[in-house]
Amino acid sequence: MARLDQVITTMVDIFLEYADDGEGKKPKLNKEELKRVLEQEIQSPELKEKINADDIEEVMEMLDKNHDGEVNFKEFCRCVSDLAKCYYSKKTGKGCKKGKGKNQEAEQGD
Repeated sequence: MARLDQVITTMVDIFLEYADDGEGKKPKLNKEELKRVLEQEIQSPELKEKINADDIEEVMEMLDKNHDGEVNFKEFCRCVSDLAKCYYSKKTGKGCKKGKGKNQEAEQGD
């Protein structure tokens, strides 16, 4: 399988693995499921800096754009895309900003 094929199928498989409620509903990640994804599927220190399970409230607020208390696949894709952009920036020497959260907005205002 080509590398990009692997990336796409792995991303979908990870989401479905963690979001499966066993009831046949549209898959979504609740707070605990999202926390498990972040703890188990992100190991790189650079990416853990950007988004990590210890800040789960902030992460949920940042990702849950429709404010339903869960992360759907589109919102999950946005998260993965942001992490990929961070890694790209780091690799090309442009640096990487940590995710926008309440703490950073307050720090920027100081």
